[in-house]
Order: sequence, then structure tokens, then C-alpha cells
Amino acid sequence: MTTDTRPAQQPGKTTQHDLPSYLDPNNIGPYEIFLEQVDRVTPYLGSLAYWVETLKRPKRILVVDVPIHLDDGSVAHFEGYRVQHNTSRGPAKGGIRYHQDVNLSEVMALSAWMTIKNAAVNVPYGGGKGGIRIDPRRYSQGELERVTRRFTTEIGLIIGPEKDIPAPDVNTNPQIMAWMMDTYSMNVGRTATGVVTGKPISLGGSLGRSDATGRGVFVTGAEAMKKLGISLEGARIAVQGFGNVGNAAARIFHDHGAKIVAIQDVTGTVYSSAGIDPYKAMEHLHGTGKITDLDGTDELSRDEFWSVNCDVLIPAALEKQITEANAGSIKARLIVEGANGPTIPAADDILAERGITLVPDVLANAGGVTVSYFEWVQDFSSFFWTEDEINQRLDRIMTDAFLSLWDVKERHGVTLRTAAYIVACTRVLEARALRGLYP
Repeated sequence: MTTDTRPAQQPGKTTQHDLPSYLDPNNIGPYEIFLEQVDRVTPYLGSLAYWVETLKRPKRILVVDVPIHLDDGSVAHFEGYRVQHNTSRGPAKGGIRYHQDVNLSEVMALSAWMTIKNAAVNVPYGGGKGGIRIDPRRYSQGELERVTRRFTTEIGLIIGPEKDIPAPDVNTNPQIMAWMMDTYSMNVGRTATGVVTGKPISLGGSLGRSDATGRGVFVTGAEAMKKLGISLEGARIAVQGFGNVGNAAARIFHDHGAKIVAIQDVTGTVYSSAGIDPYKAMEHLHGTGKITDLDGTDELSRDEFWSVNCDVLIPAALEKQITEANAGSIKARLIVEGANGPTIPAADDILAERGITLVPDVLANAGGVTVSYFEWVQDFSSFFWTEDEINQRLDRIMTDAFLSLWDVKERHGVTLRTAAYIVACTRVLEARALRGLYP
């Protein structure tokens, strides 16, 4: 309960401020989605709306140059980012992505969604995110190691086990986290396993971490299916993105009797009304480098994927995938967002009007950060849990969070996304109000 006694902001009104100079008002980018989501939830915040500008402005932004020697002896420079959106509830937490299209607006948006995500499942973190503007497919393992170590050194000023804890994201993995942990440890003169999560098990990583995000997608999706009266046995699932999240979600749904009818990744789209075995699909992808030409499947165009007959659609690739252009074609009764920001606000409205339930990213894919939290706790205590213990704790947290948000959704007559933002923004702004401003 907040101690602030100032009058509540009038419902439907927000205090407008100029955008920071480093964003282009004509092309704000992904951060514009987050700003609109905050505006939509502001009328539900009561007196806490007084502090809402806290959510619209990242606490700290670090942009760094990452120069390295390439294998041919030349020097290359890469743009690197680390954004700490909010730390009112605890240290910043969020992944590092390596992608050729990484930009400041995207990293800002991802860090802000991490703030909401951590608060929605009540994990004691704030939101952070980082990235390097690089296409990792074009560089050797040695070059990627040098990029990682130089980037870690550059952002070492603001990261740390009690300040900001990176983790894997798009195109990063346990090996990248091992290099980050080692680099930070060498720079501070001690082994600091808790500086990153998603590490290899032998370096203080947690059992259950690799499938945690996909498992969270399954747990929240299965709970939503119960609410909607959709039987898990035989349910038709379409998955966009077949990396760590999409693959894990597909496997777990498959293992519980659901039927994967469509898979789309960067190499193409495959469909089978009889169902696709995700284990065989992954073997095929690893063996051929593409998802197409998979035995027993038909190839569809990229646009046709969105109109596949299915019960559950799981966008688990990148942001801005469901738009006004394809939201009207979706036949699923339920969408479970495995990716961050895959649905733009205008598409949210179309889906809601059509009666399609959507489990938002800030809840559905929070399994990863939840098990990252478990890893961080285990590193501090040097006491590690079994995989069964990890999964039981994860399932309980994700289920409780879903049911709590569903109750808020029903009480206010809003979407699950708005319910998640009501709960998360209230928690963050209560902390902001109680802490006050220093000095």
C-alpha cells in the first residue's frame, strides 16, 4: 500500500512529456509499443499514476563501442547496448542478444518488458536488457568470444550480482554466458558466478534452465486452455520460431498429448494436419539447416502460417509479428506469446474484438527469468536443487501468477495483457512511491 496521498490521475488521461532526444519521434521503434501499453493501463493505477512517468523513462542507458581483432587481422567495431529500465524492486535482470538489427529502441523496449515481467510473476528484480549489433553467423567462434569479452568489459561498470544480471537471449547461449562470467570474474579478481544466469551447469548454472521459458509457455497455455474448455489431448498447436523457446514449448505440448500442426522458422514453414513430431523436426533442422522438406509435411508460405487451422498459436520468434495485416486471419482460439513483443497494440484490439484470448509475453515467457532467479539464489547459497525441485517451483509460480492475473482480468473486464500490466505496474510504482526520490 502506497504512502502517496496526492490525488489520483483522472481515468483516461496521461501526462504527456517530450520524447528523449535520442529517440526519433517519427520512428520511435519498438519502445513505442511499450509506451502505448503503459498509457492503456494508467487509468487503473489510481493514485500511483502520479509516478507513471517512472515507467516511461529508462533509469540508465549505456551505449558502448566494441572493437575487436578479426581472424584476418583487421579491426571491426560493433555497437553494444545495456539498458537498465527500472531497479525499484531489485537489481536489473535481462538477456543479451546478438543480432544484426539490434538498436537502442528495441533494447529499451525489451528492458521495459523485463520490468513488467519480473513484477508480474513477483520475482524481486527490475528490468534490464542488452545487445550487440552483430550477425553472429558471419563470425568465427574465436571472434564471438572476443566480442563477448570486450563487451562484458565495457558494460562491467554497471553489471554485477547485486546490480544487473545478464542472461542468454536471441543468438546467445550458455557458452556466451560462461565467457561473460569469466571476463567479469577476471576483472574483479574473484569468481563471481552470480553475475550472469543461463550458465553451463559446471559453472553454477541451474538444472531446468534450458527448457524453462518453453515450459512456462506450456504451463500458462495449459491453464488458459482449461479456462477456455480446450482439451489438451489432441489440441492443434502452431509454433512460430523453433529456437530454444519454440522447440521446448512444442516438445512439452507434444509430450502431453497435443498435436503440433505447423512450425515456422527463419528457413520456412511446414504443416501437417496429422501432426509433426517436434523431436524429428529438430533432428531434421540440425541435419539439413532448414525446417522445410521435412517428411510428412507440406510447405506453406510465410503469410499462410497465420491462417493455419489450430487451437493454440505460439509466436516464439521476434517482436512485431502479429499486426493489423494478419490478426484478422488467425483461426486459433488462444495465443500464447513465447517471444517478447510479438503482438502490436492495434493487433491486440483486433484479437480482443474477435474473442481470441491472448496470454501475454510478460507472463507466458517468464519461465526463463524465474529459473534464472532460482539459479541466482543457488549461486549465492552454493546449494543446488534437483531438476524436479526446479520444475515444481516453476510450475507453482507460473500457475499462481496466471490464476492471479485471470482474476484481475475478470474483475476489470480487460484482456490478460492489461491485467498483467495492472498487477506489475502497481507493484513497481508502489516500490517507487515507498522509496521516494533521493536526494
